Amino acid sequence: MKLEIVSPEAILLQADVNSVYVPGINGDFQMLENHAPIVSLLQKGTIKIYGEDIDIDKSVKDKFIQGDDKGTWLAIESGTIEMSDNKVIILVD
Repeated sequence: MKLEIVSPEAILLQADVNSVYVPGINGDFQMLENHAPIVSLLQKGTIKIYGEDIDIDKSVKDKFIQGDDKGTWLAIESGTIEMSDNKVIILVD
């Protein structure tokens, strides 16, 4: 599935991924390919991204960390997520 993470300053990531784990306001949840359409608010926490060969632009690489579970992690303060037709868009603060 396609993932796009956008902040007010820049597009942080555009990649094909296997799954995305996010801190929803009603609890953490994971999205896999063919997940039902969803829109949700996100709270402070960590977005965990799993996939093959995720290429992060050098200009924003310092915002991401390599997780201890072979995922790529991004700490956020808040945000919004939308998934539809195997495309996930996350707007973060």
